[in-house]
Amino acid sequence: MSLSNDELKKFWDIANGLRKNLDAAEYKHIVLGLVFLKYISDSFEGRRGEHEKEFANSKSDRYKADAKRRAAALEERDYYKIEVDV
Repeated sequence: MSLSNDELKKFWDIANGLRKNLDAAEYKHIVLGLVFLKYISDSFEGRRGEHEKEFANSKSDRYKADAKRRAAALEERDYYKIEVDV
């Protein structure tokens, strides 16, 4: 998602308003948390895109011929778990 310059300025001004009463040392924890959430969100969207391609590819083991089954599979959270061999 790309923000226009006007939207970015609006959010920047809001962030500055929220930060007024915080010391910069405290504010960094909030910002780092938001950066982490953005990273996780982008990673999730990328992985979801991979699954969309996989479910639509007839040569894939996870191919779903029916559009409803593809949509349901994308909403299934188990596809996004990381499997670890113990």
